[in-house]
Amino acid sequence: MKTQLFHDVMKNRFGVLFALGTVLSFAAAFVFLLGTLPMSAAHAEGVLGDAAKGKEVYTQFCLSCHGATGKGDGPVGKNLTPKPRDMTDKERMGAMTDQHIIDVITNGGAAFGLSPLMAPWKGTLNEQQIKDVAAYVRELGK
Repeated sequence: MKTQLFHDVMKNRFGVLFALGTVLSFAAAFVFLLGTLPMSAAHAEGVLGDAAKGKEVYTQFCLSCHGATGKGDGPVGKNLTPKPRDMTDKERMGAMTDQHIIDVITNGGAAFGLSPLMAPWKGTLNEQQIKDVAAYVRELGK
């Protein structure tokens, strides 16, 4: 009797562990696949500002490195190594979320393993100006 009870308990324990392992495997696969999806769907986040206002701020603060058209060929940018990001690259820009663009403008490139030459603008531009510039940058990548 005790032996049968032990086998029943162990069989149920393994069944529970198997079910738990299966659920966790599916959850891990879902998270992995979610991370490989293109991030372009995240552009509808509603966090961006006004692109027209952003162009004005961009012209004043960003054009010298990123250039008038966003290709990274501004008067300062063309002499930098590495070159500033080409924001007209539709594939690369399409893979970035709006929030990532805002975060890079806010905190600079080094904060994200990008070029340390991309300065953080949080002390110079206010939050709305950063969102406006991000909206304009998003337009350059379309």
